Amino acid sequence: MKHHVVAPSVGESITEVSILKWLKSNGQQVKNGEVLLEIESDKATVEVAAEATGALTILKQAGERMAVGAVIGQIDDAVTGTAGAEPAKAAAPAARAATEPAARAAAEPAARAANGGARPTGSQPSGPALTQMAAGPGSSPIRGHGAPSAAPAVAKQAPAQPAGPQYVEQPGDRRVPMTMLRSRIAERLKYAQNTAAILTTFNEVDMTAVMQLRNKHKDEFKTKHGVALSFMSFFTRASVEALKILPDVNASIDGKDVIYHDYIDIGVAVGTDRGLVVPVIRGAEKLGFVEIEKKMTELAGKARDGKLSLADLAGGTFTISNGGTYGSLLSTPILNPPQSGILGMHKIQDRPVAVNGKVEIRPMMYLALSYDHRIIDGKGAVTFLVQLRDFLENPEKLKFSF
Repeated sequence: MKHHVVAPSVGESITEVSILKWLKSNGQQVKNGEVLLEIESDKATVEVAAEATGALTILKQAGERMAVGAVIGQIDDAVTGTAGAEPAKAAAPAARAATEPAARAAAEPAARAANGGARPTGSQPSGPALTQMAAGPGSSPIRGHGAPSAAPAVAKQAPAQPAGPQYVEQPGDRRVPMTMLRSRIAERLKYAQNTAAILTTFNEVDMTAVMQLRNKHKDEFKTKHGVALSFMSFFTRASVEALKILPDVNASIDGKDVIYHDYIDIGVAVGTDRGLVVPVIRGAEKLGFVEIEKKMTELAGKARDGKLSLADLAGGTFTISNGGTYGSLLSTPILNPPQSGILGMHKIQDRPVAVNGKVEIRPMMYLALSYDHRIIDGKGAVTFLVQLRDFLENPEKLKFSF
């Protein structure tokens, strides 16, 4: 008997997925419960396991896209397959590009935009995800407004936007289709630029006190709790306290309404081999240094191992991005919609500064806050960074304990 291997449903309203890679080869003997392949959507990657034992027939190749529920392979339990072999290779990028209908590419942004911003409910699949946001921008009409009525006959039609320049390929160029997740990232970042009034303000912080406190306790902290004491927990705790003082930075805009959150869910950017992910530390306002470090260690480990779920990535009210990990001295982070603020941390660098009328060499870090000027005024943004700097330069205010 032949058993179908089908493209699984990976979340509400997701209608299309693609094959990231096959872990078994065509004709290979597989066992019930063995992982056959990884499926990718515009939100996450999930593993698909065999539901029977027998010889595998691969019908769809890596890189191909298909509707949820489509048959992508078969397992014949009446046939004994070959022993372990090299997994099936991905189709050539050019071939994949040629087989994908242009209409599908044109329809993808609309289909993904229709994916709403609801938090996932029920059981969610696990898998690595490249997208910073698991939920997309809401597609429902502005609250209190119905569907737009037809324009009067006398209204002038908006002029068509000029087509962009067509790229002329040169010898040595390679055209590779974006993955669904990378397309999602591009769509979301462009959405943020097109809808929010993004502005960035800067400040700097003297990291002397935090570094001294960390160096004093990091060994004991690690021995006692099994996790490292990092700078991220100080910045997370400082952000929580600053957000309590400036709640606008923790709020979101929904149509003509402002949504204030009586909780603080901090998204923390984590770099992986496949790209940047932003898992969320929920209820950060209730967590101390130990709980924050344990949660960050757990999420970072899941990110590296490709085990993040949609629930790990969904939501968030404020994001912290640490470009200093890669040596960045200064940057302007882009908003993670529908959030209204994102904090950029940077490299700690010794610089000469004036301290009590004398020049001293101090470990300094530039801070950047990108914010939505529609809801946050310049005064509020600057005040947030000033408060953040005060908590970091006087970490005793954060009630450090372990």
